[in-house]
Amino acid sequence: MSRPVHFEIHADDPERAIEFYETALGWTFKHLEGRNYWLIATGPADQAGINGGLRQRQGAPPSADAAGTLVGFLCTVEVRDLDTHLKAVSNAGGSIVTGKHAVPGVGWIAYARDTEGNIFGLSQADPTAM
Repeated sequence: MSRPVHFEIHADDPERAIEFYETALGWTFKHLEGRNYWLIATGPADQAGINGGLRQRQGAPPSADAAGTLVGFLCTVEVRDLDTHLKAVSNAGGSIVTGKHAVPGVGWIAYARDTEGNIFGLSQADPTAM
């Protein structure tokens, strides 16, 4: 079985995207010298999860139409309080694509769009969700 070990975010404006993810999710970024690439730390090394990277987008930006066709590999981020993070996404300049809804027996999930047009999921574990 193969597991994801890294993710990558593409951005028209990397500095704007960095500010968004620092504000909305508390992630940290490290610029790789001489490259248009930043490493992303999403949490402590002793905590389950994966880290990623951010790069300058190559090609046209995605459609701003939330109903448009998604092309990519959507990632979902686990959070402790979904409502708080949905507010943080909006406050950081992002938007909510699909509001909070239950995944019975698993928890709550919502989808958001970052400042670069990328869609990602946010989930909160709650086995009592219905």
